[in-house]
Amino acid sequence: MPQGQRVWLPPGVRGRRRCRNAADTRQGGGLRPARRRHPGGRGAVVNSRTVLAAILTAAFAAAACSSTGTEPQDPSVQEDPPDSTPVPDATEDAAEGLEALYTQSLEWDECGEQQLCSTLDVPLDYDEPAGQQIEITVLRVPATGDDPIGSLIVNPGGPGASGVEYARNAHAAASEQVRERFDIVGFDPRGVGQSVPVDCLDDEQLDEFVAQDMSAEDDESLAELEASMEQFIQGCEDRSGDLLPHIGTDNVARDMDILRSALGDEELTYLGKSYGTFVGAVYADLFPDRVGRMVLDGAVDPLLDSAEVALGQAEGFQEAFDAFLDWCLEQDCPLGTSEEEARDNLDEFISGLEDNPLPTDDEQRPLTGPLAFQGIILPLYLATDEGYPTLLSALDAAINDDDGSVLLQLADLYLNRTPEGQYEGNQNEAIIAVNCLDRPTDVTVDEAREMAEEFEDASPIFGQFMAWGDLACDEWPVESDYDRTQISGTGADPILVLGTTGDPATPFEWAESLAEQLDSATLLTYDAFVHTAYLSGSDCVDDTVDEYLLEGTPPEEDLVCT
Repeated sequence: MPQGQRVWLPPGVRGRRRCRNAADTRQGGGLRPARRRHPGGRGAVVNSRTVLAAILTAAFAAAACSSTGTEPQDPSVQEDPPDSTPVPDATEDAAEGLEALYTQSLEWDECGEQQLCSTLDVPLDYDEPAGQQIEITVLRVPATGDDPIGSLIVNPGGPGASGVEYARNAHAAASEQVRERFDIVGFDPRGVGQSVPVDCLDDEQLDEFVAQDMSAEDDESLAELEASMEQFIQGCEDRSGDLLPHIGTDNVARDMDILRSALGDEELTYLGKSYGTFVGAVYADLFPDRVGRMVLDGAVDPLLDSAEVALGQAEGFQEAFDAFLDWCLEQDCPLGTSEEEARDNLDEFISGLEDNPLPTDDEQRPLTGPLAFQGIILPLYLATDEGYPTLLSALDAAINDDDGSVLLQLADLYLNRTPEGQYEGNQNEAIIAVNCLDRPTDVTVDEAREMAEEFEDASPIFGQFMAWGDLACDEWPVESDYDRTQISGTGADPILVLGTTGDPATPFEWAESLAEQLDSATLLTYDAFVHTAYLSGSDCVDDTVDEYLLEGTPPEEDLVCT
C-alpha cells in the first residue's frame, strides 16, 4: 500500500478482479451532497501478457466481476424479491435524535441479476444527529432458499475495500449453505467506494505517490518523501476536509447498526475479514446486546499502535516469503539454487531498481522498488497453490528477462489500477485516511529513522517499504476520541475469531490477542499460509463457520484446523 501504510486488504485479493463503479466518484471541493445512486458494477479487463493471464485465471476466477452485474446465480434464488424493506419497529434501539434513521425503510432497485441496491441515510457527525446526513450504498443478494433466516452483513477489509462488490460476488463471501439461508448484504463504509469517498490525489499524482523511492536513506530522499506526504495530506484536506473527521471505524460500526435495524434484524449477523474484524470488534464494544452470530476472520489487534501494526506485517510478509522461497528452491527458481544466494539476488534486484527501474510494457511506467514490493506481496495473500506459481513466473520474467511487466501488472491489481491508468475506487487513499484517524501517531523523523533499522532487521526484504508510513499520520489534521484499547464486548453472544498461522497481513498473534480481549470469543486456528481462513481450502474451517452461522453453535473450545 502507498508509502508503507498498512496493507490490510480484502481477502478477495486471492480471488478478485476489480469492479468499476457505475459512477466515477472522484470530485474535488470537500464533502459532496448526498445523492441517490445505485452501484452498477462492470468488470475491468486485465490487459496482460498470455503468461499472466494463464497463471492468474484460477486465482481470480472465483470473484470475477461481470460487466453487466449479471453473474450466474443458483436457479433456486427466490424470485421477485421485495422492492422495499418494511419499516422496522426499532425506536428502542436508537440513541436520542436517531429514531428516524433507525426506522427508515430501504427502497431496493435491481442492479444485477438477483442483486438489489439501496442507500442508507446516516448522520455525518453522530454528535450532531440532526445535522447533515450522508448516504451509505448497500447491495443485497437474496437468500437462495425458501426459508431465509435473516441478513448476513459482510465486510471484506481494507480499510477502503468495497463491501458492495464483495456482496455482489456472494459465492466468494459465503458458502452455498449459508447463502441458502441468509441474504448477503454488503455496504461501502463511509469514505469508501460509493459512500461519500475520501479523495486526495488525482490518478497522475497517485501514480507518482505509489511508485516513489521509500528508502529515505539520505536527506534528499527524506525531503522528497516528506513533500509527498504533505501533498497527500493537503490533497485530502482540500478535497475531503469536511469528511475526514468522521470516517473512523467507530462511525462505521454505528452505521452498521442503523443498517441492521433498517434490514429488520433484531441482532447483527456479521462476517468481517481482515480490517473487517476491527469493524466487528468495535461494533461488539458499542452494541454488545445486539451481537448475534459474528465471525471475525484474519483478525486485527485493536491494542497495537500504528508502528506495531506495520512491524507485525513486515514480519508476517517476510515469513510468508521465506515459505515461498523454500518452495521456489525445489523448482527451477530464478533467484538461485541456495537460500543464501536467493536472498542476495533478490536484495540486489530490488536495490538495483532504485537507480535503474526495470522496463515494462508501459514505457511511461518502469518497475520501481515500491511497485516491485507491491507486485511481490500480492501473491503472498493467495493460497500457496495459486500464489507461488504466480510469484515465480513474475520473478522469472523480471530477473531472467529484464522485464518488469508481470510484477507491474500484479502491483496494479493490488492497487486497483486499470491498464488505462485509472484507479478504481479509492482504496489507496481511504486506507491512509482511516488508519491515521483510528491509530494516530506523533512519530518524528528521527524516531522513524530509528524504527527503520528495526524494520529491516525484522524483514530484510519488506522492512524498507513499510518503515516510513507513520510520517503520513504524524501531521494528520484530525483526531478521533474513540478508545480502541478498551474493547471487550462484554455481554455479547459468542463470537468466533479466526486466525491463520501463516497469514502475512494479519499475523496469527493478532487473532490470539483479539480472542483474549473479547469476553465471549472462541478462537479457530487454521494452520496454513494464506490471508484469512474461511473459504480458503479447509473443510474443517468452512464446516465450523457454517455450523456457527446456521445453528448459532460455536466450538465448545478453541479449535485447530489444517
